[in-house]
Amino acid sequence: MKTRIALIAHDKKKDDMIALAAEYKDFLATCTLTATGTTGGRLINELGLTVDRKHSGPFGGDLQIGSMLVEGGIDCVIFLRDPMTPQPHEPDINALVRACDVHNTPCATNVSSAHLVLSQLQLRAATA
Repeated sequence: MKTRIALIAHDKKKDDMIALAAEYKDFLATCTLTATGTTGGRLINELGLTVDRKHSGPFGGDLQIGSMLVEGGIDCVIFLRDPMTPQPHEPDINALVRACDVHNTPCATNVSSAHLVLSQLQLRAATA
């Protein structure tokens, strides 16, 4: 079964997401990817990845991904958050991170933790 990964990045973290995804592009191409609107569009247009795009975060994309997670459709969340900029949809963000905690789903919220999670998933896939 393919690993199902959600990719989300706040505006000031989108370049970091593209750089991260470029580093793991070959692995991510073997996964089922879901992303919020603009992040997904950039992953498709800049890296050629196949991505199921949801709405932008402020328009419910975080909630859509949270719903998928609760239903068992997401194995891992990479959510590059911008802790220095207030987000108008902060309750949705908190709900998604809480859903990860409740359902024991890995959730990386910065580049360092994303590297740890993706490298482990990549290693697991290579030895499967």
